[in-house]
Amino acid sequence: MILIKNGRVIDPFHGIDEKLDVLIKDDIVICIDKNIEITEEVEIIDAKGLIVAPGLVDVHVHFRDPGLTYKEDITSGSNSAAKGGFTTVVCMANTKPVVDNEETLLYIQEECKKAKINVLQAACITKQLMGKELVDMDYLKNLGAVGFTDDGLPIMDTDVLLKAMEKAKELNVPLSFHEEDPSLVYGAGINKGKVSEQLKLEGASHLAEDVMVARDCMIAIQTKAKVNIQHISSCNSVDMIRFAKKMGANITAEIAPHHFSMTEDDVLQHGTNAKMNPPLRTEENRLKLIEGLKDDTIEIIATDHAPHSKEEKDKPFSGAPSGIIGLETSLSLGIMNLVHKNHLSLSKLIEKMTIKPANLYNLSLGTIEIGNKADIVIFNENEKWVVKDFASKSSNSPFVGQELTGKVKYTICNGKIVYSDKY
Repeated sequence: MILIKNGRVIDPFHGIDEKLDVLIKDDIVICIDKNIEITEEVEIIDAKGLIVAPGLVDVHVHFRDPGLTYKEDITSGSNSAAKGGFTTVVCMANTKPVVDNEETLLYIQEECKKAKINVLQAACITKQLMGKELVDMDYLKNLGAVGFTDDGLPIMDTDVLLKAMEKAKELNVPLSFHEEDPSLVYGAGINKGKVSEQLKLEGASHLAEDVMVARDCMIAIQTKAKVNIQHISSCNSVDMIRFAKKMGANITAEIAPHHFSMTEDDVLQHGTNAKMNPPLRTEENRLKLIEGLKDDTIEIIATDHAPHSKEEKDKPFSGAPSGIIGLETSLSLGIMNLVHKNHLSLSKLIEKMTIKPANLYNLSLGTIEIGNKADIVIFNENEKWVVKDFASKSSNSPFVGQELTGKVKYTICNGKIVYSDKY
Protein backbone atom coordinates (compact mmCIF):
# COMPACT_ATOMS: atom_id res chain seq x y z
CA MET A 1 0.00 0.00 0.00
CA ILE A 2 1.06 3.58 -0.67
CA LEU A 3 -0.25 6.59 1.22
CA ILE A 4 0.32 10.00 -0.36
CA LYS A 5 -0.04 12.59 2.38
CA ASN A 6 -0.32 16.37 2.56
CA GLY A 7 -0.35 16.99 -1.19
CA ARG A 8 -2.37 19.50 -3.17
CA VAL A 9 -4.54 17.18 -5.25
CA ILE A 10 -5.56 18.64 -8.62
CA ASP A 11 -8.01 16.60 -10.68
CA PRO A 12 -9.57 18.76 -13.41
CA PHE A 13 -12.18 16.14 -14.40
CA HIS A 14 -13.71 16.16 -10.91
CA GLY A 15 -12.99 19.84 -10.25
CA ILE A 16 -10.75 18.98 -7.27
CA ASP A 17 -8.03 21.37 -6.12
CA GLU A 18 -7.41 20.97 -2.38
CA LYS A 19 -5.12 19.44 0.20
CA LEU A 20 -5.97 15.72 0.42
CA ASP A 21 -4.40 12.34 1.10
CA VAL A 22 -4.58 9.49 -1.42
CA LEU A 23 -4.41 5.82 -0.42
CA ILE A 24 -3.43 3.15 -2.94
CA LYS A 25 -3.82 -0.59 -2.45
CA ASP A 26 -2.40 -2.94 -5.07
CA ASP A 27 -3.04 -0.96 -8.28
CA ILE A 28 -6.22 0.85 -7.21
CA VAL A 29 -7.02 4.14 -5.49
CA ILE A 30 -9.11 3.08 -2.47
CA CYS A 31 -9.47 6.35 -0.54
CA ILE A 32 -9.20 10.11 -1.12
CA ASP A 33 -9.75 12.14 2.00
CA LYS A 34 -8.28 14.57 4.51
CA ASN A 35 -5.87 13.17 7.10
CA ILE A 36 -6.14 9.47 6.26
CA GLU A 37 -4.92 7.33 9.14
CA ILE A 38 -4.05 3.66 8.62
CA THR A 39 -2.73 0.95 10.93
CA GLU A 40 -1.64 -1.46 8.19
CA GLU A 41 1.90 -1.46 6.83
CA VAL A 42 2.13 1.28 4.23
CA GLU A 43 4.73 3.25 2.28
CA ILE A 44 4.22 6.94 2.96
CA ILE A 45 5.03 9.64 0.43
CA ASP A 46 5.04 13.06 2.06
CA ALA A 47 3.77 15.37 -0.67
CA LYS A 48 3.77 18.54 1.42
CA GLY A 49 4.30 21.49 -0.90
CA LEU A 50 3.81 19.26 -3.95
CA ILE A 51 1.11 18.79 -6.58
CA VAL A 52 -0.61 15.40 -6.81
CA ALA A 53 -2.25 14.99 -10.22
CA PRO A 54 -3.44 12.26 -12.58
CA GLY A 55 -0.62 10.56 -14.46
CA LEU A 56 0.13 12.46 -17.67
CA VAL A 57 -1.07 11.06 -21.01
CA ASP A 58 0.83 11.67 -24.27
CA VAL A 59 -0.94 10.72 -27.49
CA HIS A 60 2.02 11.38 -29.79
CA VAL A 61 5.35 9.63 -29.24
CA HIS A 62 7.87 7.74 -31.35
CA PHE A 63 9.57 4.85 -29.56
CA ARG A 64 11.26 3.62 -32.79
CA ASP A 65 10.53 -0.04 -32.06
CA PRO A 66 10.76 -2.09 -34.23
CA GLY A 67 13.58 -1.28 -36.60
CA LEU A 68 15.20 1.89 -35.29
CA THR A 69 16.00 0.92 -31.72
CA TYR A 70 19.43 2.56 -31.74
CA LYS A 71 17.43 5.81 -31.29
CA GLU A 72 14.90 4.52 -28.73
CA ASP A 73 13.04 1.36 -27.79
CA ILE A 74 9.90 0.68 -25.83
CA THR A 75 11.79 0.17 -22.58
CA SER A 76 13.94 3.31 -22.82
CA GLY A 77 11.01 5.32 -24.13
CA SER A 78 8.80 4.26 -21.25
CA ASN A 79 11.59 5.12 -18.79
CA SER A 80 11.81 8.57 -20.35
CA ALA A 81 8.04 8.95 -20.11
CA ALA A 82 8.01 7.92 -16.44
CA LYS A 83 10.72 10.47 -15.64
CA GLY A 84 8.55 13.13 -17.27
CA GLY A 85 5.46 12.18 -15.26
CA PHE A 86 3.68 10.21 -17.99
CA THR A 87 1.82 7.01 -17.17
CA THR A 88 0.27 6.41 -20.61
CA VAL A 89 1.57 7.09 -24.12
CA VAL A 90 0.36 6.32 -27.63
CA CYS A 91 3.08 5.36 -30.12
CA MET A 92 2.96 6.39 -33.75
CA ALA A 93 2.99 3.85 -36.57
CA ASN A 94 5.99 4.93 -38.69
CA THR A 95 8.32 2.24 -37.38
CA LYS A 96 10.36 -0.13 -39.58
CA PRO A 97 8.37 -2.11 -40.63
CA VAL A 98 5.37 0.17 -40.27
CA VAL A 99 2.38 -0.87 -38.16
CA ASP A 100 0.02 -1.88 -40.93
CA ASN A 101 -0.03 -5.61 -40.24
CA GLU A 102 -0.77 -8.16 -37.52
CA GLU A 103 2.80 -9.36 -36.99
CA THR A 104 4.26 -5.93 -36.25
CA LEU A 105 1.36 -4.88 -34.03
CA LEU A 106 1.52 -8.08 -31.98
CA TYR A 107 5.30 -7.76 -31.60
CA ILE A 108 4.92 -4.24 -30.22
CA GLN A 109 2.16 -5.30 -27.86
CA GLU A 110 4.40 -8.04 -26.42
CA GLU A 111 7.23 -5.53 -25.91
CA CYS A 112 4.83 -3.11 -24.26
CA LYS A 113 4.11 -5.67 -21.54
CA LYS A 114 7.69 -5.12 -20.32
CA ALA A 115 7.26 -1.35 -19.98
CA LYS A 116 6.97 0.52 -16.67
CA ILE A 117 4.02 2.50 -17.94
CA ASN A 118 1.01 1.96 -20.20
CA VAL A 119 2.28 1.97 -23.80
CA LEU A 120 -0.42 1.83 -26.47
CA GLN A 121 -0.02 1.59 -30.22
CA ALA A 122 -1.72 3.32 -33.14
CA ALA A 123 -1.74 1.65 -36.55
CA CYS A 124 -1.28 3.16 -39.99
CA ILE A 125 -4.22 4.61 -41.88
CA THR A 126 -2.83 3.51 -45.24
CA LYS A 127 -0.76 0.50 -46.24
CA GLN A 128 2.98 1.19 -46.06
CA LEU A 129 2.16 4.86 -45.32
CA MET A 130 1.77 5.29 -49.06
CA GLY A 131 -1.51 7.19 -48.83
CA LYS A 132 -3.16 5.04 -51.49
CA GLU A 133 -4.99 2.12 -49.87
CA LEU A 134 -6.57 1.86 -46.43
CA VAL A 135 -5.38 -0.79 -44.00
CA ASP A 136 -7.94 -3.25 -42.63
CA MET A 137 -9.02 -0.92 -39.85
CA ASP A 138 -11.60 -3.33 -38.45
CA TYR A 139 -9.02 -6.10 -38.07
CA LEU A 140 -6.27 -3.95 -36.58
CA LYS A 141 -8.68 -2.34 -34.13
CA ASN A 142 -9.81 -5.81 -33.00
CA LEU A 143 -6.15 -6.71 -32.46
CA GLY A 144 -5.75 -3.74 -30.12
CA ALA A 145 -4.75 -0.71 -32.20
CA VAL A 146 -6.19 2.26 -30.31
CA GLY A 147 -6.34 4.58 -33.32
CA PHE A 148 -4.91 5.26 -36.76
CA THR A 149 -2.33 7.68 -38.13
CA ASP A 150 0.10 8.11 -41.01
CA ASP A 151 2.07 10.55 -38.85
CA GLY A 152 5.17 11.81 -40.57
CA LEU A 153 3.37 11.90 -43.91
CA PRO A 154 0.18 13.61 -45.10
CA ILE A 155 -2.56 11.74 -46.95
CA MET A 156 -2.72 13.62 -50.24
CA ASP A 157 -5.49 11.55 -51.90
CA THR A 158 -8.69 13.23 -50.73
CA ASP A 159 -10.90 10.27 -51.62
CA VAL A 160 -8.74 7.96 -49.50
CA LEU A 161 -8.93 10.45 -46.64
CA LEU A 162 -12.73 10.65 -46.91
CA LYS A 163 -13.03 6.86 -46.81
CA ALA A 164 -10.73 6.74 -43.79
CA MET A 165 -12.91 9.25 -41.93
CA GLU A 166 -16.08 7.34 -42.81
CA LYS A 167 -14.58 4.09 -41.51
CA ALA A 168 -13.23 5.80 -38.37
CA LYS A 169 -16.69 7.21 -37.66
CA GLU A 170 -18.14 3.70 -37.98
CA LEU A 171 -15.53 2.22 -35.63
CA ASN A 172 -15.47 5.18 -33.19
CA VAL A 173 -11.69 5.46 -33.35
CA PRO A 174 -9.57 8.61 -33.78
CA LEU A 175 -7.58 9.53 -36.85
CA SER A 176 -4.51 11.70 -36.26
CA PHE A 177 -3.19 13.72 -39.19
CA HIS A 178 0.21 15.18 -40.04
CA GLU A 179 -0.67 18.28 -42.04
CA GLU A 180 2.02 19.36 -44.51
CA ASP A 181 1.55 19.53 -48.26
CA PRO A 182 4.91 18.35 -49.66
CA SER A 183 4.65 20.66 -52.68
CA LEU A 184 4.83 23.64 -50.30
CA VAL A 185 7.71 22.27 -48.23
CA TYR A 186 10.76 23.57 -50.08
CA GLY A 187 13.10 22.56 -47.28
CA ALA A 188 11.90 20.56 -44.28
CA GLY A 189 12.33 21.47 -40.65
CA ILE A 190 12.65 25.26 -40.79
CA ASN A 191 10.05 27.96 -41.35
CA LYS A 192 10.19 29.68 -44.72
CA GLY A 193 11.02 33.21 -43.60
CA LYS A 194 13.73 35.49 -42.33
CA VAL A 195 15.78 32.80 -40.56
CA SER A 196 15.70 30.35 -43.46
CA GLU A 197 16.79 33.18 -45.75
CA GLN A 198 19.61 34.12 -43.37
CA LEU A 199 20.80 30.50 -43.35
CA LYS A 200 20.27 30.16 -47.11
CA LEU A 201 17.79 27.32 -46.62
CA GLU A 202 14.53 26.88 -48.53
CA GLY A 203 12.12 26.36 -45.64
CA ALA A 204 8.56 25.07 -45.17
CA SER A 205 5.77 27.57 -45.77
CA HIS A 206 2.90 27.86 -43.28
CA LEU A 207 0.71 27.32 -46.35
CA ALA A 208 1.86 23.69 -46.36
CA GLU A 209 -0.04 23.24 -43.11
CA ASP A 210 -2.88 25.64 -43.78
CA VAL A 211 -4.17 24.04 -46.99
CA MET A 212 -4.19 20.56 -45.47
CA VAL A 213 -5.91 21.66 -42.27
CA ALA A 214 -8.55 23.52 -44.30
CA ARG A 215 -9.31 20.44 -46.41
CA ASP A 216 -9.45 18.07 -43.46
CA CYS A 217 -11.61 20.40 -41.38
CA MET A 218 -14.20 20.47 -44.16
CA ILE A 219 -14.27 16.70 -44.44
CA ALA A 220 -14.44 16.37 -40.66
CA ILE A 221 -17.50 18.64 -40.63
CA GLN A 222 -19.14 16.39 -43.22
CA THR A 223 -18.27 13.00 -41.69
CA LYS A 224 -18.33 13.83 -37.95
CA ALA A 225 -15.39 11.43 -37.58
CA LYS A 226 -13.14 11.83 -34.54
CA VAL A 227 -10.19 13.75 -36.03
CA ASN A 228 -7.03 14.98 -34.35
CA ILE A 229 -4.90 17.62 -36.05
CA GLN A 230 -1.38 16.90 -34.87
CA HIS A 231 1.30 19.37 -33.72
CA ILE A 232 -0.23 22.50 -35.20
CA SER A 233 2.14 25.41 -35.74
CA SER A 234 0.30 27.97 -37.87
CA CYS A 235 -1.99 30.71 -36.60
CA ASN A 236 -4.29 30.11 -39.58
CA SER A 237 -4.77 26.51 -38.45
CA VAL A 238 -6.08 27.74 -35.11
CA ASP A 239 -8.76 29.83 -36.83
CA MET A 240 -9.81 27.01 -39.15
CA ILE A 241 -10.07 24.46 -36.34
CA ARG A 242 -12.09 26.91 -34.27
CA PHE A 243 -14.46 27.35 -37.20
CA ALA A 244 -14.76 23.60 -37.80
CA LYS A 245 -15.65 23.03 -34.16
CA LYS A 246 -18.36 25.68 -34.36
CA MET A 247 -19.72 23.89 -37.43
CA GLY A 248 -20.08 20.65 -35.49
CA ALA A 249 -16.90 18.78 -36.40
CA ASN A 250 -15.69 16.20 -33.85
CA ILE A 251 -12.22 17.62 -34.13
CA THR A 252 -9.39 18.14 -31.67
CA ALA A 253 -6.01 19.79 -32.05
CA GLU A 254 -2.74 19.07 -30.31
CA ILE A 255 0.27 21.28 -29.79
CA ALA A 256 3.83 20.29 -28.96
CA PRO A 257 5.58 22.16 -26.12
CA HIS A 258 8.29 23.42 -28.46
CA HIS A 259 5.71 25.22 -30.57
CA PHE A 260 4.39 27.28 -27.66
CA SER A 261 7.88 27.74 -26.15
CA MET A 262 10.12 28.63 -29.12
CA THR A 263 10.24 30.44 -32.46
CA GLU A 264 12.21 30.21 -35.69
CA ASP A 265 14.87 32.43 -34.10
CA ASP A 266 15.86 29.50 -31.87
CA VAL A 267 17.18 27.67 -34.92
CA LEU A 268 20.05 30.17 -34.99
CA GLN A 269 21.14 29.05 -31.51
CA HIS A 270 20.24 25.38 -31.49
CA GLY A 271 20.69 24.34 -35.12
CA THR A 272 19.41 20.86 -35.94
CA ASN A 273 18.14 20.39 -32.38
CA ALA A 274 15.54 23.01 -33.31
CA LYS A 275 14.68 21.28 -36.59
CA MET A 276 11.25 19.64 -36.62
CA ASN A 277 8.21 19.07 -38.83
CA PRO A 278 6.22 21.27 -38.80
CA PRO A 279 8.89 23.85 -38.03
CA LEU A 280 9.14 26.48 -35.35
CA ARG A 281 7.45 29.58 -36.73
CA THR A 282 7.24 33.29 -35.88
CA GLU A 283 6.42 34.92 -32.55
CA GLU A 284 3.06 35.97 -34.04
CA ASN A 285 2.22 32.32 -34.65
CA ARG A 286 3.42 31.27 -31.19
CA LEU A 287 1.18 33.81 -29.48
CA LYS A 288 -1.80 32.79 -31.62
CA LEU A 289 -1.23 29.16 -30.66
CA ILE A 290 -1.32 30.16 -27.00
CA GLU A 291 -4.62 31.96 -27.62
CA GLY A 292 -5.89 28.68 -29.07
CA LEU A 293 -4.84 26.89 -25.90
CA LYS A 294 -6.59 29.48 -23.75
CA ASP A 295 -9.96 29.18 -25.50
CA ASP A 296 -9.73 25.37 -25.89
CA THR A 297 -9.47 25.41 -29.66
CA ILE A 298 -6.31 23.45 -28.89
CA GLU A 299 -7.33 20.87 -26.30
CA ILE A 300 -4.26 18.64 -26.09
CA ILE A 301 -0.56 19.06 -25.35
CA ALA A 302 1.47 16.20 -26.86
CA THR A 303 5.24 15.98 -27.13
CA ASP A 304 5.87 14.40 -30.55
CA HIS A 305 8.83 12.76 -28.75
CA ALA A 306 11.15 12.01 -31.69
CA PRO A 307 14.53 10.52 -30.74
CA HIS A 308 17.52 10.63 -33.10
CA SER A 309 21.16 9.76 -32.61
CA LYS A 310 23.82 12.40 -32.08
CA GLU A 311 25.50 11.34 -35.34
CA GLU A 312 22.28 12.00 -37.26
CA LYS A 313 21.69 15.39 -35.67
CA ASP A 314 25.34 16.41 -36.17
CA LYS A 315 24.85 16.41 -39.95
CA PRO A 316 24.40 19.68 -41.88
CA PHE A 317 20.93 21.14 -41.40
CA SER A 318 19.51 19.96 -44.72
CA GLY A 319 20.70 16.40 -44.14
CA ALA A 320 19.74 15.99 -40.48
CA PRO A 321 16.43 14.38 -39.50
CA SER A 322 13.62 16.46 -38.04
CA GLY A 323 12.36 16.05 -34.49
CA ILE A 324 13.34 16.42 -30.85
CA ILE A 325 12.74 14.44 -27.68
CA GLY A 326 10.19 15.97 -25.33
CA LEU A 327 8.84 13.63 -22.66
CA GLU A 328 11.20 14.75 -19.88
CA THR A 329 10.76 18.50 -20.43
CA SER A 330 7.08 18.78 -21.40
CA LEU A 331 5.53 19.44 -17.99
CA SER A 332 8.18 22.01 -17.08
CA LEU A 333 7.72 23.89 -20.35
CA GLY A 334 3.98 24.03 -19.75
CA ILE A 335 4.46 25.33 -16.22
CA MET A 336 7.04 27.94 -17.24
CA ASN A 337 5.52 29.21 -20.49
CA LEU A 338 1.81 28.80 -19.84
CA VAL A 339 1.07 28.72 -16.10
CA HIS A 340 3.73 31.06 -14.75
CA LYS A 341 3.02 33.52 -17.56
CA ASN A 342 -0.69 33.51 -16.64
CA HIS A 343 -1.95 31.98 -19.88
CA LEU A 344 -3.42 28.87 -18.22
CA SER A 345 -4.21 27.81 -14.69
CA LEU A 346 -2.31 24.82 -13.39
CA SER A 347 -5.56 22.84 -13.44
CA LYS A 348 -6.09 23.73 -17.10
CA LEU A 349 -2.56 22.67 -18.01
CA ILE A 350 -3.09 19.34 -16.27
CA GLU A 351 -6.41 18.91 -18.09
CA LYS A 352 -4.68 19.29 -21.46
CA MET A 353 -2.07 16.70 -20.44
CA THR A 354 -4.43 14.13 -18.86
CA ILE A 355 -8.18 13.88 -19.37
CA LYS A 356 -8.32 15.57 -22.79
CA PRO A 357 -5.76 13.28 -24.48
CA ALA A 358 -7.33 10.28 -22.73
CA ASN A 359 -10.73 11.22 -24.14
CA LEU A 360 -9.33 11.38 -27.67
CA TYR A 361 -8.43 7.69 -27.54
CA ASN A 362 -11.51 6.66 -25.56
CA LEU A 363 -9.36 5.77 -22.54
CA SER A 364 -10.73 5.58 -19.00
CA LEU A 365 -7.74 7.49 -17.68
CA GLY A 366 -6.75 10.98 -16.64
CA THR A 367 -8.40 11.18 -13.23
CA ILE A 368 -7.71 10.28 -9.60
CA GLU A 369 -10.82 8.37 -8.62
CA ILE A 370 -11.70 5.75 -6.01
CA GLY A 371 -11.87 2.36 -7.71
CA ASN A 372 -9.71 3.41 -10.66
CA LYS A 373 -6.16 2.46 -11.50
CA ALA A 374 -3.60 4.44 -9.51
CA ASP A 375 -1.82 6.46 -12.21
CA ILE A 376 -0.46 9.56 -10.51
CA VAL A 377 2.26 12.16 -10.93
CA ILE A 378 3.64 14.15 -8.00
CA PHE A 379 5.61 17.28 -8.84
CA ASN A 380 7.00 20.50 -7.44
CA GLU A 381 5.61 23.38 -9.47
CA ASN A 382 8.40 25.76 -8.45
CA GLU A 383 11.52 23.59 -8.24
CA LYS A 384 14.26 24.54 -10.68
CA TRP A 385 16.41 21.93 -12.42
CA VAL A 386 18.91 21.76 -15.27
CA VAL A 387 18.16 19.60 -18.31
CA LYS A 388 20.71 16.77 -18.54
CA ASP A 389 21.08 13.00 -18.06
CA PHE A 390 18.07 11.83 -20.06
CA ALA A 391 16.42 8.47 -19.45
CA SER A 392 15.86 8.38 -23.22
CA LYS A 393 18.54 6.78 -25.39
CA SER A 394 18.73 10.08 -27.26
CA SER A 395 19.50 13.64 -26.22
CA ASN A 396 18.37 15.67 -29.25
CA SER A 397 16.77 18.52 -27.33
CA PRO A 398 17.25 22.27 -27.64
CA PHE A 399 16.73 22.52 -23.88
CA VAL A 400 19.92 20.68 -22.87
CA GLY A 401 21.76 22.73 -20.25
CA GLN A 402 18.84 25.08 -19.65
CA GLU A 403 17.30 25.69 -16.24
CA LEU A 404 13.62 24.80 -16.22
CA THR A 405 10.97 25.18 -13.53
CA GLY A 406 8.68 22.36 -12.42
CA LYS A 407 10.19 19.06 -11.32
CA VAL A 408 8.62 15.60 -11.31
CA LYS A 409 9.25 13.95 -7.95
CA TYR A 410 7.33 10.68 -8.30
CA THR A 411 5.47 8.85 -11.04
CA ILE A 412 3.11 6.07 -9.97
CA CYS A 413 1.66 3.75 -12.62
CA ASN A 414 -0.76 0.94 -11.85
CA GLY A 415 -0.04 1.44 -8.17
CA LYS A 416 3.74 1.10 -8.46
CA ILE A 417 6.37 3.82 -8.12
CA VAL A 418 7.99 3.77 -11.57
CA TYR A 419 10.06 6.94 -11.12
CA SER A 420 11.41 8.83 -8.13
CA ASP A 421 13.95 11.64 -8.31
CA LYS A 422 15.45 10.24 -5.09
CA TYR A 423 17.00 7.33 -6.97
